[in-house]
Amino acid sequence: MDTIANGLTTIMNNELRRKKECLIVPASKLLGNVLRVIQMNGYLGEFEFIDDGRAGKIRVQLLGRINKCGAIRPRYYVKATEIETWEKLYLPSRDIGVLVISTSQGVISHREAKEKGVGGSLLAYVY
Repeated sequence: MDTIANGLTTIMNNELRRKKECLIVPASKLLGNVLRVIQMNGYLGEFEFIDDGRAGKIRVQLLGRINKCGAIRPRYYVKATEIETWEKLYLPSRDIGVLVISTSQGVISHREAKEKGVGGSLLAYVY
């Protein structure tokens, strides 16, 4: 069960229906970190974790700025020098969109990874 893929699919479906918010079930810490990176880049509004005694839920406020998002499976490992190659594969243009990468310094965007010179596993893309 891939919580990142489920969560991003839920967000994409609700964006297509022009909803103002959506509820992602089940939640995970990694999904929360991915949503934080997407939020920091201006694609999502506020989100909150709701503890229901099970796996939890995440309520996400949608801004209507996402054209496409999704999980990258399998989770390819990329070096800091190879990030641009993957950028060309998943994003429509050079300055549009974000790749979310899990590095040793946490879950960060591809721009931050290039600045810091670190590689990691590709998790998701959004534009």
